[in-house]
Amino acid sequence: MAKPDPALLDPARYTFAHEVTTRFADLDPNDHINNVAMAAVLEDGRVRFNVQVGLKRTETFRPMVASVGIEYLAQAHFPQSMTCHVAACEIGRSSWQMQQLLMQDGRAVATCRTVVVCTNGESAMPIPGEFRSLLQPWLLK
Repeated sequence: MAKPDPALLDPARYTFAHEVTTRFADLDPNDHINNVAMAAVLEDGRVRFNVQVGLKRTETFRPMVASVGIEYLAQAHFPQSMTCHVAACEIGRSSWQMQQLLMQDGRAVATCRTVVVCTNGESAMPIPGEFRSLLQPWLLK
């Protein structure tokens, strides 16, 4: 596995953070938080970020996840909480990316890059100017 860009491991660069309680049910037979539970934590962080930003899905504005790339860096454990850091990055014509960092006890346990495509429900469309303006303050620092 390639080492992640060290700059992406700095929580101070992220514009949003959410504390996550780990659950006993998330453990696998090796006594660490399993990869499916980690993916769910990252998904929850993205959704909470979208709510904070003010993203509102409408009949004509339906963002869709096109790609999710997760890099697992270390084991996460129960019962310690995790912090999911999120920021927008690389805003294009009809898509934008979100970068995430999952931390536990001061160490990075995962990173995630997600591509979100703006659609009208059937095909890609340009990102509305209003939403583009909402994303600007939430960019990765």
